[in-house]
Amino acid sequence: MKLLLLLLLCAGASPATAQLVESFTDGNFTQNPTWTGDASSFQVNAAQQLQTSGPATTGTELQLLTPCTASTGTTWEFWVNLKLATSGGNYADVWLMADQADLKATGTKGYFVRLGGTTDEVALFRKDASGSPIYVINGQDATLSSTTNNLVRVRVRRNVQNQWTLERDLAGGTTYVSEGTATDATHQRSAYVGVYATYSSANSRAFYFDDFRVTDATAPVLTRAVATAARQLDVAFNEPVTATQAATNYQLAGAGAPRITAATRDAADASVVHLTLAADLPLGATTVEARNATDVFGNTAAGSLSVSFQNNGFPVAPGINQLLITELLADESPVVGLPTSEFMEVHNPSATAVLDLAGVRLLKPGSSTAAVFPAGAVLLPGEYAVVCASTRGAQFANYGKVFGLSNFPSLSNAGDQLILRAKDGRTLFEVSYADAWYQDARKKDGGWTLEMIDTATPCAAGSNWRASTDASGGTPGRANSVRATNPDRTAPTLLRALAVSTTTVRLFFAEKLDSATAATTTLYAITPTIAVTRAAPVSPDFRAVDLTLGAPLTPNQPLTVTVQRITDCVGNAAGPATSATFAVPVPAVAGDVVINEILFNPRTGGVDFVELLNRSTKYVDLHGWELGNEKPDKTLDTEPISASAVMLGPGQLVVLTTRPDVVQSQYPTSTNPDALLTLPALPTFPDDAGAVVVQDAQGMVLDRYAYNTSQHLTLLDDVNGVSLERIRAAGASVAANFHSAAGSVGYATPGRPNSQQQNDPTGAGTLVSGQLKVTVYSVPTLGMR
Repeated sequence: MKLLLLLLLCAGASPATAQLVESFTDGNFTQNPTWTGDASSFQVNAAQQLQTSGPATTGTELQLLTPCTASTGTTWEFWVNLKLATSGGNYADVWLMADQADLKATGTKGYFVRLGGTTDEVALFRKDASGSPIYVINGQDATLSSTTNNLVRVRVRRNVQNQWTLERDLAGGTTYVSEGTATDATHQRSAYVGVYATYSSANSRAFYFDDFRVTDATAPVLTRAVATAARQLDVAFNEPVTATQAATNYQLAGAGAPRITAATRDAADASVVHLTLAADLPLGATTVEARNATDVFGNTAAGSLSVSFQNNGFPVAPGINQLLITELLADESPVVGLPTSEFMEVHNPSATAVLDLAGVRLLKPGSSTAAVFPAGAVLLPGEYAVVCASTRGAQFANYGKVFGLSNFPSLSNAGDQLILRAKDGRTLFEVSYADAWYQDARKKDGGWTLEMIDTATPCAAGSNWRASTDASGGTPGRANSVRATNPDRTAPTLLRALAVSTTTVRLFFAEKLDSATAATTTLYAITPTIAVTRAAPVSPDFRAVDLTLGAPLTPNQPLTVTVQRITDCVGNAAGPATSATFAVPVPAVAGDVVINEILFNPRTGGVDFVELLNRSTKYVDLHGWELGNEKPDKTLDTEPISASAVMLGPGQLVVLTTRPDVVQSQYPTSTNPDALLTLPALPTFPDDAGAVVVQDAQGMVLDRYAYNTSQHLTLLDDVNGVSLERIRAAGASVAANFHSAAGSVGYATPGRPNSQQQNDPTGAGTLVSGQLKVTVYSVPTLGMR
């Protein structure tokens, strides 16, 4: 409960270090409060005073600090005894306000009281980021004139109008004499109070400090309230309040509001009070009132204090798409303005629900261990938070809430898949980003984040992401710079179907599905009729559904699966039924799949391609097949066609190339883009002559064709960019059965019937009508694209 309160109230409550009381009666300076700095050079002596004990070296500088944020409306008091003759090299500075934990640094800003120095005075100085200290109140010279006992108690007051008063009592009591007043509003924020001493070798143990008291003259303010349980309300003030709390000082506004039965100040944070109620808190907005609120210095608020809070119930585990990844930095270099560290951002898109992230796992496929959100991790309604490696959390301290997780995955620059999973293994959110999503070549090179455009469309892929437009390179911890309305009104489309086994068919869709409705078996029908006994959406992205069949499939028997009214993850339902053909593939033999067209001498800026034709009646799988160039010594230079399933039906064409986009741009009217298959590399096909070879996964040669520029039509003045096409599908793969593609079609027909095609007199081997779309499947890595 305490951790939850800190998470929810930290934005509204000032730190408890705004006030300070320290007299070292506990015998140490390491706790309650904790002082840091040159700790080995200080001690708490037998008189329970802080005393220097540094090296006996002239010019030594010592410092010790403790957190304190007091600034205006504040009184500082402290006791000092300098048992030495003060001088320009022997004096003490008591810092009232310091913006950083290094009083020796030239860039530290704030205010301090100097005791001693060349003029042996008690004076108030201001320190800016550069330059020497500046007098605010110049004290009387020779005030600290003893050579062995300069005892003084100092009081400094700063009111809310930034008027300073400096007072001292040379007897160490509280009969103060004024050193003057002045107005200075230069520095308004503080992080520390501290002591600084510099001395000559004989004075290393001559500085004594005690009775630090930093108080305010203002009453506490009620800053925030949070419902932490059905009958528990925690209220936070801007400073510590008295230990004794009465339930009668608190009440909820509104008729019928539950009565407060107990009020207890928090044991660890004295600015927080726990209220217990007689009945459950009402949902929605409620106001809590506090009377007689008194701080630890006796300042009591006049009248009633009040603050409103929202009760949305209590932290709940997120469901699907209720916890989103909305931004990520995969390539942090070169730096634009963000920390040099990979990160991602999570977001709670709900306007009411508080999300309990404890146990939620962040992972990517292939990672051996997931990054797990810790106990107490919550995300408020509409809140954003940075997620990064545990060692990088400090780099994002200025960006709001940060979850530094052990085992945070490395983010690939080119693209990766990130998954958020619930404790029970359910997929909550998935994104498979790619560097093409930047839509900006310059920003893709590094330093810029990818941002989600519309959080109401979480299932969309690249169409809902783009490079940040923020000048710093991204917006970690806050709303995205590219945010805009980007609704998904497109119903899911069935792309293809694959027989994974004789009893399982996998359907692939163009977008993420609603996994609940996709599990309904009545949405699917197979003809010839085979019963669908189970439908299982495939995690983590739910772009595929596995259908379990009531009877085994017969190899090479084509079937059609029809899908009706399936719904995507934002609720768009498919209209007319969509269908796809599939079959259990059978092995190919030599001559089943042949080389149908080749471009080996492309135009300037072009690329080679090889087109294959399935002239058999079989459904074959190109998984593991290779395309090769036969060298003069008869050895083969080969490249894999596909590491995944690629189904090729009877009469179907597939075009193998490294750049389908280039092929399509150079042959825009004669290319069938559905038949293009991207290969990482092609064998090197010489421009003058060579031999193309296709072999199956076992190394059996299925077809071989030896080409030569002399096979081109002799009337052509330029054969660059002109393909050689097979004339008869059923004919042999010899020179006489190939001819230059016709100029009327642009000199190539990748993925379409050849311009020089002639039907065999027997009708064998001709292309079927309604050619099937080339189908690529990633079966070995289920659920991965």
